[in-house]
Amino acid sequence: MSSRARNLTFKLVLLGDGRVGKTSLVLRYVNNVFSEKQETTVQASYLTKRLVIGGVPITLSIWDTAGQERFHALGPIYYRDADAALLVYDITDSDTFLRVRKWVKELQQMASKDIVMVIAANKSDLIRSKKYDIQEAESYATTIGAKLFLTSAKFGTGINDVFLDIAARLLQKKKSSFQGLSPALPRKGIIVVDDEPEREPPPKCCS
Repeated sequence: MSSRARNLTFKLVLLGDGRVGKTSLVLRYVNNVFSEKQETTVQASYLTKRLVIGGVPITLSIWDTAGQERFHALGPIYYRDADAALLVYDITDSDTFLRVRKWVKELQQMASKDIVMVIAANKSDLIRSKKYDIQEAESYATTIGAKLFLTSAKFGTGINDVFLDIAARLLQKKKSSFQGLSPALPRKGIIVVDDEPEREPPPKCCS
């Protein structure tokens, strides 16, 4: 990676009903941990993850919002200036998908017009208990310019794909408005790095 590459920071907000697994998703992605007894998020929590895509360093500033109705009014505080939104629903609870549709309407009315949206059909490990047709959800995602991913925080499936897709789409959007940015490479050009960068070794003495 070129030392001159400009670090790009993007704000990503997670939206969805309580107990759909938003916090479990982001903790699995950032820290690769999972707990069956994950505590309910109060208001919002914040985490970061650094990636390098096509030689361009990217920082995802991830805001995990509370899903309880009493915190709903706080939503615009977090998503109004967001670059991307990850909308999460529980495939075993059809009501949580209907809630996603309401979140989308709010985003279309109050968030940035070019916000990147992705839908996560979470708890895919319980696919036999699904209450909402996946194909119908995919069709809906297409109508709003979003992508849908099947995910399982419990087993870690599909989660990297979600966040890598978001980062790549944000980078592609940035390319169109920022001259001189190196073009993004295909998946093999994606590097995931720790949140704390390693120190560069001291230069070797001349022989």
